[in-house]
Amino acid sequence: MGRRGGGKRSRAGGRGGGGRGRGRGGGGPRPERADYQEVAKHNELYEKYYDELGIVSVDERDEFWAALKRELPNSFRFTGSKGHALPVQQRLKDYYISQITSIQHEGQPVQPPTPLPWYPDELGWQMTTPKNVVRRFAPFSSFQKFLVSETSVGNISRQEAVSMIPPLLMDVKPGMTVLDLCAAPGSKAAQLIEMVHGGEEARMRKVLRKIKQEDGREASPDGEEIKQEMEEEEKHGDWSDDGRTTGLLIANDVDYKRAHLLIHQMKRLNSPNLTVTNHDATLYPSIKLPSDPAHDGAIAKGRYLKFDRILADVPCSGDGTCRKNVNVWRDWNPGNAMGLFPTQVRILVRALQMLKVGGRVIYSTCSMNPVENEAVVAAAISRCGGSEKVGLVDCSDKLPQLKRSHGLTSWKVMDKQGKMWHSWQEVEDQRAQTGDEGLGKLQEGMFHPLGTSVLAQDVHLERCMRVYSHQQDTGGFFITVIEKHTEIKAKPESETKKSEPVLEVAHSHPSVVAVVNEIEAKPTNGTNFIEKIDALDAIAPPSVINGDDDNPSAAARQNMENAPSYPVSRQKRELDQIADAEMSNKRLRFREEDDGPAPEGTEDRQVHWPPPPGAELELTQHHHDIPSPAQSAAPVSARASSVGDTPSNLIKRRNNQPFEEPFKYLDPNHDELSTIFAFYHISPRFPRDRFMVRNAAGNPVKTIYYTSTLARDILTENEGKGLKFVHCGVKMFVKQDVQKEGVCKWRIQTDGLPIIEQWVGEDRVVRLKSKQTLRELLVEMFPKVNGAGWKELGEIGERVRDIGMGCCILRVEPSEGNDGFSERMVLPLWRSLHSLNLMLPKEDRKAMLLRIYNDSSPLMDHSKDRFKTYAKENGDENGDSSPAAKDAEDEQVQDAKEEDDEESALVNGDDLPDAEMEARAEADTEVGLKDEEEVSPKMET
Repeated sequence: MGRRGGGKRSRAGGRGGGGRGRGRGGGGPRPERADYQEVAKHNELYEKYYDELGIVSVDERDEFWAALKRELPNSFRFTGSKGHALPVQQRLKDYYISQITSIQHEGQPVQPPTPLPWYPDELGWQMTTPKNVVRRFAPFSSFQKFLVSETSVGNISRQEAVSMIPPLLMDVKPGMTVLDLCAAPGSKAAQLIEMVHGGEEARMRKVLRKIKQEDGREASPDGEEIKQEMEEEEKHGDWSDDGRTTGLLIANDVDYKRAHLLIHQMKRLNSPNLTVTNHDATLYPSIKLPSDPAHDGAIAKGRYLKFDRILADVPCSGDGTCRKNVNVWRDWNPGNAMGLFPTQVRILVRALQMLKVGGRVIYSTCSMNPVENEAVVAAAISRCGGSEKVGLVDCSDKLPQLKRSHGLTSWKVMDKQGKMWHSWQEVEDQRAQTGDEGLGKLQEGMFHPLGTSVLAQDVHLERCMRVYSHQQDTGGFFITVIEKHTEIKAKPESETKKSEPVLEVAHSHPSVVAVVNEIEAKPTNGTNFIEKIDALDAIAPPSVINGDDDNPSAAARQNMENAPSYPVSRQKRELDQIADAEMSNKRLRFREEDDGPAPEGTEDRQVHWPPPPGAELELTQHHHDIPSPAQSAAPVSARASSVGDTPSNLIKRRNNQPFEEPFKYLDPNHDELSTIFAFYHISPRFPRDRFMVRNAAGNPVKTIYYTSTLARDILTENEGKGLKFVHCGVKMFVKQDVQKEGVCKWRIQTDGLPIIEQWVGEDRVVRLKSKQTLRELLVEMFPKVNGAGWKELGEIGERVRDIGMGCCILRVEPSEGNDGFSERMVLPLWRSLHSLNLMLPKEDRKAMLLRIYNDSSPLMDHSKDRFKTYAKENGDENGDSSPAAKDAEDEQVQDAKEEDDEESALVNGDDLPDAEMEARAEADTEVGLKDEEEVSPKMET
């Protein structure tokens, strides 16, 4: 699970000055985190704008502003499948809530954490207890330890309450393909992948139970939650792949560092159905699928992925986050929203283009500004052909206990000087009299469409959803659901905006369509498109596209921040911006129609300007790019990288983005896979064509990953086609140093264990039903098995004494009685020459001890004493062990510490990519769990 799940917001000093206004990859200096109590909660323009808008009634106004000036309550969510999350939730209810409710403060009972009334199954919670109360009472200390412990292992995610709403309105069903266009830091993406896997555990258990009955094998008992899910999945489940989910989530972020933060956030979800990409959401590329078989000599028609559901939680000014992002009070100005409006419209239009007919886009922001909300929705619907083609869905019956307000159907727009404008006509009249001074950012699409078009009559903006802080003590948020009725062809921006002062296209240039027609009419040799592009210089002279010099637009600021170190023609760059902004949709469709090689001279031409940070690659060569002697001797074509099929020594890298290792799938009959399947007696029904490695040679050197079928098809079909995949797959097998012959060198990694454990044969399974036995295994690392040591291991003693060396599976099964478990668990176990060990990181051990036993005992590690013990048993007074004993010890320590070392690397940053390290550093101040105070109020020592 993502262990630092937090709300998405930008840094003040970036594009929005608050909220998530980082655009498509902007940046800006990291702000100083201001103390909430020290910052004055007053901003004249901010308060004037929303008072004049009348977004709440006059009767509510005082309550509205009072709520915005209070600090935001802590909120958190139980993560994972129901069968996994509900037992953790039950621990909170049964133990910690009862302790807290016993506290009296000033003669009144203390308010304990409470479930959010609108969140299904009470998996979302909120705590409003003031810090001065929390710090005085001991029960809160144990509650805090519980929260911190479960957050560290990913069972709880700290997430703002309103941030949990958009995924709940997406209605994700089994087998659906889902795209999160602006996913970092990953809290909503985590919710989405849980939904993609909804009911999977119950389906797989039912399929496996039937298979084992047919084979005459024993099946583990199911927990109560699994039984309930089985009944639900019987009618609506996805059974096409032996119960495994066939759906997919693609989580995208334009910023390469934040994409790695996203991976880290979702690490504990362990989903083979998750892919992470690094692209500009406004120009997200089409994803190719394998072609359908051709018949009767016909040419196979290309297929491209369309999504059932898309979340566009776009960059925004974030003025609804002022309860947690106190800099909003200091920095808010109306230009923040206006600067982001064009980007937001482009993201939403692109989302609607990639959607299946009948599919839904959820558009959301943490802003209250209609310029970023209703105006964006209306503009996007207009560009897509009106509400007959895409329309708003009425969600008033969804989440019935969530208090919300209707979307605005009319509004005013405030300019940079604080003047309020009622309509675009007012702006045009003012421009005719005084010119553009002070009006540079205003655009027609920012104003409500009432009375100006057919769109006004049936767009139903009142179906949008606004959540205000005073309604249920949350942050401010905007959500709307848009359904695609028919295929669309989005209009270029110039056709939907008769005048766009920011670009000044309409005043000084012919329309893009006219430009294209004239270019096409010019004589060329018919093959070199560079001639056609160069013709733009003669047809459409360069213009000022980034606002005035004193007040550059948000896009201009981003351009300056991301300007390349190499020379680029200013004239061509500016025209590229115009063409890309208005013809991006057409270009993407051309890619779908023609996958052939680029024309001569265009291979290195950028798709758009400015490129997102992830597109600029550093001009250095990494250690894994240096070919081996064998590779050096091979032809260049054989050594080509998967990135654009370009030889590794020719790949250009800028801005410190490291080269991403390619995704290479193993032959199902690969010798290593055959060895693994034979050792673990894995059922032949488990698919062998979904295992991959991440190295150009395609050899299983250290780690073997597992992905879903659709993820495999996407990775293989789009290899070398410019898509930037940064993550896919779950670690399934990790190679170990094993000294004994006949022992499989590949252990099952914890990440992949839930996927494969039910398909492993009984020869590698150990069953456990006693809580006391599990407690001993959690507390004691490396308990002895040799000699009489096995007798101390309770019910599993004889089994672990007789089982062969290597990795095996510990199945904790439900049973009756006080010493039994109510739910099923599966854990990795390593049987060494002399000892046994649970292959769990120390943090996981501690969390389980606290959750199941309320035990915070220190762990006992016997590995340090083993050399001396072995020496004494063999008469070596000097304490020197034999080579065999030393090998056994090294093997045990290596195996057991592998998980902890990996976990430590994630916690401490050892051996992480620079991008992920920097992203995690940002997360400490921006989006995540900086310290315990972010999960629950900090205790005084």
